[in-house]
Order: sequence, then C-alpha cells, then structure tokens
Amino acid sequence: MKLKDLAERLGAELVVGDGQEAPGEVEITGIAGIEEAGPGHVTFVANPKYAGLARSTRAAAVIVEPEFASIGVPTLRIKNPYLAFAKAIEVFYKPPVYAPGIHPTAVIDPSASIGSGAHIGAYVVISAGCVIGDDAVLLPHVVIYPEVTIGDRFFAHAHAVVREGCRLGNDVVLQNGAIVGADGFGFAKGAEGRWVKIVQSGPAVLEDAVEVQANACIDRASIGETRIARGAKVDNLVQVGHGSTVGENTLLCSQVGLAGSTTIGKNVILAGQVGVAGHLTVGDGAVATAQSGIPSDVAPGAVVSGYPAMDNRAWLRTVAAVNRLPELLRRLKSSERDPK
Repeated sequence: MKLKDLAERLGAELVVGDGQEAPGEVEITGIAGIEEAGPGHVTFVANPKYAGLARSTRAAAVIVEPEFASIGVPTLRIKNPYLAFAKAIEVFYKPPVYAPGIHPTAVIDPSASIGSGAHIGAYVVISAGCVIGDDAVLLPHVVIYPEVTIGDRFFAHAHAVVREGCRLGNDVVLQNGAIVGADGFGFAKGAEGRWVKIVQSGPAVLEDAVEVQANACIDRASIGETRIARGAKVDNLVQVGHGSTVGENTLLCSQVGLAGSTTIGKNVILAGQVGVAGHLTVGDGAVATAQSGIPSDVAPGAVVSGYPAMDNRAWLRTVAAVNRLPELLRRLKSSERDPK
C-alpha cells in the first residue's frame, strides 16, 4: 500500500519530511515500533518521551500529532496518533478466518438455539436452553453452561467458560481461559466454626462490546447480579467479586481485584494490581495508579495512588519524603552528637 493511500484511509494529513519530494508514493509493507521500524514501515509517537527517536528512526513515516515538529521523514498528522496506529495495524494484519460450521466433536444440546454463520470448534459444549446469536465463533474446548443467553458476534477463545444463567450482549469477546459466572467467594461461619457455603444464585451479566482477557474471572452473585457495563475491558488475571458493578468504558488492568459488591463508575481506569475493598464506590472518571489499595470511596475524577489510596500528588510528595528519610536520620543523629 502506498503511503498516500494509508494516510487517506486513516484520515491523516501527509506532511513531507525535510528535503523530501513526493513521499506519498513510498510503498508501505507493515507497521512497527519506532526503534524497530525499517524503510517500509510506518510507526508512531504518542508519548513525548519518544519524540527524540522520531528524528533517528529508519521508518518510512511516523504518525504524530498535528503540532509535532518537522523531521527528516514524512509524517501522518492526526489528533490521536495512538488510535491511528491501532487502525493502521488492522490494515496490515490479517487475522484467522473461521468458516461457518460445527466440528463433529462438539456437543450441542438439542434445545440450544444458535444463530446463522456460527463456527463451533472441536470439543465445544453448548448446554440445554442456551441461546447464541448470529456469527458466533467458539474455539476448541469452550463450555457454555445451561440457560445462557448470548448476543450476536460472540467470540470465545479456547477454554473460555460461561456458567449457568449468565447473559452476554452483542460483540462480547472472551480470551483464553476467561471465566464468566463462576461462584462468588461467599461463606458463613457455622456454630461449630466450619465455613458454610452461601449459594451463588445470581448471574453475571456482560453488556455489549465487553472484552474479558485471559484467565480473568467475573464471579456470579449470591443474590442479584454481577454486571459489566457496555464497552468495559477486563485485562488478564483480573478478579471481579460477586455482586460488583463495573461502569461503561472502564478499564480494569492486569491483576486488579474487586471485592464483593463494589461499584466502579464509568470511564474509570484501575491500573495493574489495584485492589478495591468491598461495598464501596469508585466514582466516574477516577484513576488509580498501579498497586494502589483502595479501602474507601473514591470521588469522581480523582487520581489516587498508594495505600491507603490518597491524592496522587500527595502520594508523590510522600514517596519523595520517604526516599529522603535516611539522609534526614543522619542529619538528626549528627545534630544530637553536636548540638552546636
């Protein structure tokens, strides 16, 4: 594909590099990171700390913001370079195509309903009373328990599981080993000190365009439901506790843990290894940086860090002070020895 055609497809402005002529005729063969890119590649700069690398890159062109300084190679200028780069990958990457059909080893209950165009892989199990919409792809060893309802364009990678009675909307993606609707962790202590299991009767509900990545778990509820709202993305190894609610377009990054009955608002970002205590609320648009521990409600729009989670700027000042403690301690001991 010629560079000018790629620019048009992305909706970007093609700007000539220093001393170059007619860069639009350059043939583009693929996409690469800024340090690995070669003469036939397009790369991007979205983070200012990589701006210097753009001047030395061997790439044929760089996707940048409109205000980016002129460099020695052509630039594709657009307001959201990262999104444009993601779309450029789609242009060149050709994913596997799964033809409609049912593998002979698949086990499908006669009472299940499956829409048109489905690809059902080897050893898939679809249980009684299930309803699955059009154009579904279920890869080997996917298991759908009884009475599950799933919308159109469902894509389940190998070993994903959807438990009984759960409801999934359109365009839901489950990566390998994702578990939707496993029992929540609920036990009551009996008179003899033994733990008695609390029946987890409520389903997990995933709305449209939710993606749950590898080995993440969305627990079912003891009563009521666990709900992941439209457009939310759940990263690898995330745990969503029973009865929790996750708002629209929220990101739960790797190893996030939500205790039971947690409410997470819209457009929230919980970075890697954030832990959230149960029965509390994280407001719309809040951000928790990596490894934060959240023991109480977080206001909408807040940026918090550390444990117990506090305002990010206060946390940064606290960390800076902690790093100075050895020096301050030496000064204190020195002053005690020599009061003058």
